[in-house]
Amino acid sequence: MTEPGDRGRIDVVRFARWRGGSTLSEITLSIPERSLLALKVTPGQAGDELRLAAAMKLYELGRLSSGAAAELAGIPRCLFLTKLADYGIDTFRLTQEELESEGRLA
Repeated sequence: MTEPGDRGRIDVVRFARWRGGSTLSEITLSIPERSLLALKVTPGQAGDELRLAAAMKLYELGRLSSGAAAELAGIPRCLFLTKLADYGIDTFRLTQEELESEGRLA
């Protein structure tokens, strides 16, 4: 595991645990105490925020669907979609062609 001087180290520990029928992996991330103090959060709150931020960025990059990103964040999909605006991320990604097609259908 992580030693006190190993700042920035990420340990990946895989284990089989069932939640909603899927296997989970656990990742341990070492965060400097100063960062927690600056954010004014507990380690648990920091973990939740980091999961949400990672899920949002992976969604924004198109690496995860909204459903998969919501699952990573540990929140319902509808809540995930509403939180996207808080981070300045478009909820729906349509190409110009798709947008024009949708406009003709309206």
